[in-house]
Amino acid sequence: MPVFNVTHSDPSTFILMGIPGLESAHIWISIPFCMFYIIGLIGNFTLLLVVGKEQTLHKPMYLLICMLAITDIGMSTSVVPKALCIFWFHWQDITVCGCLTQVFFLHTVSVMQSAVLVTMAFDRYVAICNPLRYSTILTNARIAEIGLVGLIRAVLLILPMPLLLTRLPFCENYIIPHTYCEHMAVAKISCGDITINRTYGMIVAFVVTGFDLTLIALSYGLIITAVLRISSRKTHQKALNTCTTHICVMLTSYTPCLFSYMTHRFGQGIAPQVHIFLANLYVLVPPMLNPIIYGVKTKELRDKVGKYACRT
Repeated sequence: MPVFNVTHSDPSTFILMGIPGLESAHIWISIPFCMFYIIGLIGNFTLLLVVGKEQTLHKPMYLLICMLAITDIGMSTSVVPKALCIFWFHWQDITVCGCLTQVFFLHTVSVMQSAVLVTMAFDRYVAICNPLRYSTILTNARIAEIGLVGLIRAVLLILPMPLLLTRLPFCENYIIPHTYCEHMAVAKISCGDITINRTYGMIVAFVVTGFDLTLIALSYGLIITAVLRISSRKTHQKALNTCTTHICVMLTSYTPCLFSYMTHRFGQGIAPQVHIFLANLYVLVPPMLNPIIYGVKTKELRDKVGKYACRT
């Protein structure tokens, strides 16, 4: 990991303020933070345990659910433990290396999650539009290959972010008004020119969110076209139900992400507390809701979870 140039203006540690202006309420804010995090961990680890133990669930769709669960755990765990330390113990210091690591890990997992959601949309497209070839097009090995490609894409896109931050001077301004190290939150406290950081951040957001959402929209456009051609009302309803779960998960994942991105870059008139709350919702809400959505909407998975719950 590159280090900052050794000058008097370069910090050895940053200070994370938490939620500026609400310091007195940090202890109360920590309660939902902690609850959401624990619920998310329990739900996602339960999914991983059940799918891992049940041979009948070793199918592409459930492997994708496991990949999504891993990204959910990674995203929340990269942020929430440090945020709780700030709220509970006022441990606000974070080393430069630790801050850059958090930037890299958080954004990499976020990009990886987007790739998983695109693959899920493709999985539903094949299942509905080409069901006879589903088992040959989407094998477990192919899902693993797609996951590896998604991980490589995420690393290559995000690696420049911490590297770009290393070139910035900070002129004794070491205070980050946030609960975690986010790329633009760190760049904005620099006294140098952050044009490159802004530009690269927007390019990554456009490439990832724009490209991935286009592929998802294309998949569902083809699915809707195929479903409308089905004459049987029962089959019609069954086909739509198979997509409902993924659409719910996609909405819970992309909606807070897009709101956070738009307010962070274009909402200069919005209070800082709103920025930070939206940014934290992005790493708290989807990891908590995704396993609940899959547990409720997917009958086979719901039955298996119920079986293990009865055993305990």
